[in-house]
Amino acid sequence: MSSRERRTDLYIKAEPSSPEGGGGGRNSPGGASSDSSQSGGGGGGGGGGTRGDGGRRYSPPLYTPPLRCHFKEEGGDGVEEGSTGSGGGRCKYTLSTLPKRLCLVCGDVASGYHYGVASCEACKAFFKRTIQGNIEYSCPASNECEITKRRRKACQACRFTKCLKVGMLKEGVRLDRVRGGRQKYKRRPEVENATYQSAPLPLRKEGEKGSSHIIVSHLLVAEPEKLFAMPDPLQPDTAQRTLTTLCDLADRELVVIIGWAKHIPGFLSLSLADQMSVLQSVWLEVLVLGVAYRSLGCEDEVVFAEDFVLDEEMSRVAGLTELNAAISQLARRFRVLNVDREEFVMLKAIALTNSDSVYIEDMEAVQKLRDLLHQALVELESQRRPEDGQRAGRLLLTLPLLRQTAGRALTTFYSIKSRGGVPMHKLFLEMLEAMMDSP
Repeated sequence: MSSRERRTDLYIKAEPSSPEGGGGGRNSPGGASSDSSQSGGGGGGGGGGTRGDGGRRYSPPLYTPPLRCHFKEEGGDGVEEGSTGSGGGRCKYTLSTLPKRLCLVCGDVASGYHYGVASCEACKAFFKRTIQGNIEYSCPASNECEITKRRRKACQACRFTKCLKVGMLKEGVRLDRVRGGRQKYKRRPEVENATYQSAPLPLRKEGEKGSSHIIVSHLLVAEPEKLFAMPDPLQPDTAQRTLTTLCDLADRELVVIIGWAKHIPGFLSLSLADQMSVLQSVWLEVLVLGVAYRSLGCEDEVVFAEDFVLDEEMSRVAGLTELNAAISQLARRFRVLNVDREEFVMLKAIALTNSDSVYIEDMEAVQKLRDLLHQALVELESQRRPEDGQRAGRLLLTLPLLRQTAGRALTTFYSIKSRGGVPMHKLFLEMLEAMMDSP
């Protein structure tokens, strides 16, 4: 097999193997969170996701973010991961001497037997939601992702497969019992499960107008949910931990991007080889764009994740000064433009198609897709800001700076790889190599 064929085939066939060697199997790619507040098995009363006081005992952030950086708490599984009490994070009794039954799906502490097996509240709710919604998932990798407490949100397809494998019974889920009472209508999976479909939203024909709001709405639905870095609490707060956390987060976000790309209107109309070539050349731009957008609310920090925010001093200690400065510059540009979420998802989709890879076989098809997304952005801005005819152009002019920033990120990650000592997953390494090898 030629090096070209190896490169174009690697991102689907390569599954990130665990650098830690624990847990058995392969590591799961990152993905959209399944443990959302939509859980049919629990409301928001049990805690607020992974950032509650109880959760910090198990996955504390590297430092306490400054007060000026405020983030909205989001509901998680209906319970706090790692929570052992409800009194502001203080445990009123000790369980350290008692054996804990573990969830057979992800290894978290089981709350009881649900649908026939010992499982946690998160996996119980996920299984129930999947069966009641008749949801079909697709794995962005090789259908062999490792499902652990840390990475259970990564791949919904493999998580559901694991639920069935350990013995969860579909028959145990009441299909007529959903939140708000009995279901009185037949669900339309083509509408309700749009996030999980592999079929893209049809783009309008070239020159046809009036559909930008449809594309934007589709992109908003396809946008993945937040990933959390979850730094290893057993590691001391050092540069090594910072770099390990960064690379693990980037690996999970990489596979989220691969899955997200399949939902971009028109992307699946490209040949498989061209899909691979496009992703190999621009995935880091898409990743950096997300980091810069998350950093809009903080002047002097880079928000890689809500629980992983680096200021200048922390970046200096970890050897990330240049990367921090580059991303901060891009975030400042977005801040000046006051980029909102609709514009962000449009720019993100355009960045995906903004590939100049020499390995693309049908560049005309990629160019056509890019032109249609450009047209949608122009139409969107003309509808929202008719007084500012240059708005779309100013947004598109951020793309060269985005590419420059992604180049800095590539240099940084490759330098970390060359120095050694920081575990990196197989897929992440191969995608870095593909970018370094591209002319």
